Amino acid sequence: MNSDLIKKIIEGALLAAGKPLDLARLESLFEDEERPPRDQIKAALEEIESDCRNRGFQLKEIASGYRLQVNQELSTWVNRLWDEKPKRYSRAMLETLSLIAYRQPLTRGDIELVRGVAVSSDIIRTLQERDWVRVVGHRDVPGRPALYATTKQFLDYFNLKSLEHLPALSEIKDFAELDPELELALGVGASLSLGAQAAASLGAPAANDEVVANENDVLDEDPTFALDQQLDGVVPTDSEEEPQPSSAQDHE
Repeated sequence: MNSDLIKKIIEGALLAAGKPLDLARLESLFEDEERPPRDQIKAALEEIESDCRNRGFQLKEIASGYRLQVNQELSTWVNRLWDEKPKRYSRAMLETLSLIAYRQPLTRGDIELVRGVAVSSDIIRTLQERDWVRVVGHRDVPGRPALYATTKQFLDYFNLKSLEHLPALSEIKDFAELDPELELALGVGASLSLGAQAAASLGAPAANDEVVANENDVLDEDPTFALDQQLDGVVPTDSEEEPQPSSAQDHE
């Protein structure tokens, strides 16, 4: 099969799929006898990426694979295709998400220690419903509080290939600039920056540093789980929320 046809097949599949496609899924488009080597598929992807330059869309590699997407700088105009206003998230939710992203795995108690107020159950539930955060284990202390970490969907949504591509805490100014889809409320970036700065103040590792669990942390026994890659296949853990402190609650 010639390279031009391979390129067209891959480009068409990326357009039709409506979701990211990884290399294994792209390989499955071809019958065994016609399947090109992986290097040739990668070369086709590089050509597609090059063809997209100076266009209104781009080929982007994220955690789940490759996808064609509108250039972020055009979002102001493209978003006018939809009447629905973009969702706005509370400062409390964004700070919570920021702390989990930079200091994972950690418990609600860890988050409350940094923020100085109780974390609303609604915030944790919303993050889990969006599939941005999940339970990856429990801390081996009384009550066995759940340990939270980000997901592959979190990386996909924020246009990241892995946690290593989060901006370093020393460089972060506006975390909201990672958002490729939503026009967040004014001041949201500052809220996320505050969460990241709070993590930094407690000596949290930067995104490209090794993340080490607490000695009492017991992660789910899943060989496919890795904090730096957020691979699929983690077996959900049934757990109850730890008791809430009596301090004032944040609300989404």
